[in-house]
Amino acid sequence: MLSVYANAIHPNDPVTGLVVGDRPEPEVREGWTTVTVKAAALNHHDLWTLRGVGIRPEQLPMILGGDASGIDEDGNEVVVHSVITQPGWVGDDTLDPKRSLLSEVYDGTLAEKVSVPRRNLVPKPASLTFEEAACLPTAWLTAYRMLFVKAQLAPGSTVLIQGAGGGVSTASIALGKAAGLRVWVTTRTEDKAKNALALGADQVFESGARLPERVDAVIDNVGQATWGHSLKSLKPGGAIVTCGATSGPNPPSDLNRVFFLQLRVIGSTMGTRDELEQLLALLDTTGLRPQIDSVLPLADAEAGMKRLASGEVQGKIVLVP
Repeated sequence: MLSVYANAIHPNDPVTGLVVGDRPEPEVREGWTTVTVKAAALNHHDLWTLRGVGIRPEQLPMILGGDASGIDEDGNEVVVHSVITQPGWVGDDTLDPKRSLLSEVYDGTLAEKVSVPRRNLVPKPASLTFEEAACLPTAWLTAYRMLFVKAQLAPGSTVLIQGAGGGVSTASIALGKAAGLRVWVTTRTEDKAKNALALGADQVFESGARLPERVDAVIDNVGQATWGHSLKSLKPGGAIVTCGATSGPNPPSDLNRVFFLQLRVIGSTMGTRDELEQLLALLDTTGLRPQIDSVLPLADAEAGMKRLASGEVQGKIVLVP
């Protein structure tokens, strides 16, 4: 079957290790099933895999991808939840110490078919297209959990989103606006500022700019480059929720500010299957839809991955087999 897979690790030029070609159809383990993929979305996780983060050379070749929607073996339209827990795990999927994401231990979704545990299939609302649904299981689920599960923001709260272009950031803007939050965003580019406003942001500021007032929470997946600004932007008792560190993982901690203002530093990773169901229901009932940067044939995955690596993406890149 046509697949997009990592065949070699290149930390400084990740797309070099990408191959689009034939791979065997997926193995179906006990309790697992297959999905015929109708749409799959790219994530920065794919680039990290190609750089060798979270995977060893002896695991290659590995089909990339964590996001997908498609048709299950019974003909149902489904969305794939990509957090794979150990058999018998009970509780929050993301807290299983032996959890993995698709494309880390098991082949991912950038293929014509993918194999997953049956419990990882969530019904796709008929109101969502396959392309829209494929955008949700990583970036949108991550944003949903950060805003409403971890930060526990309520209508009227003010949230600062560091960065305006990536999948988590654009999802956070749209979800925050739909939930009645006051949404502030930082960016360095005029195009991304315009896009953030179009998605519903109330104000957009230059990266690192002094804000008119402090905020209840900061959504930060940038890390080192924005961490100091994020901490300084919080009200006493406010929360910074982090799900990534694209600019580096070791910023100055500024612990004096953290303890004196009783700030909360909260880590967040992906989300649970139940939260994905809640997210799908939210989009179904509100009409909110993910921003799609571009839709490409699966065969053009290299072009999509290069665009993702460029940092010029606004929304999600979707691949269609």
